[in-house]
Amino acid sequence: MTKNLDNEGLSSIADNYQLFYVDLWGVVHNGVSLHHEAIKALKEISKKRKDYILLTNAPRPNHAVKSFLEKLGMEKEIRDHVFTSGEAALNYLKKNMLDKNFFHIGPPRDFDLFKDFEKNKSESIEDCDYILCTGLFDDHNEDLRYYKNLLEKNLKKIVKMLIH
Repeated sequence: MTKNLDNEGLSSIADNYQLFYVDLWGVVHNGVSLHHEAIKALKEISKKRKDYILLTNAPRPNHAVKSFLEKLGMEKEIRDHVFTSGEAALNYLKKNMLDKNFFHIGPPRDFDLFKDFEKNKSESIEDCDYILCTGLFDDHNEDLRYYKNLLEKNLKKIVKMLIH
């Protein structure tokens, strides 16, 4: 059943579910400030003894996003519900790729995602065991042919590509 929560609000369905997955960007904050009605709704969910996870596809560890949200003024009790896709990627890397070398495709600001694996970062795509893609390079963010050429010219063997 579809329900328009814009008109009736989350409270109209809160009793029907035990767990809520809530997107962070655009729902709970806009990158500059918190959406106070969303914060109020999360507090109401907690009062009803329901749980929620604040999801984001940010290529960052949980702690980096929590720190950002703290600067926006989000309370710790709410920040504790954050889980990033970057954290999921890190968990996978720690479990499966600790001894492998990677080549990073993405902007430098994503470096904190793989800081623990710095010694495994290859400056050459030819010498990597896998490619860790967190986005596009800042100076090639609109030229997809650059990436096609990069991959076609430099990959002599098949490698894994972890896209985040």
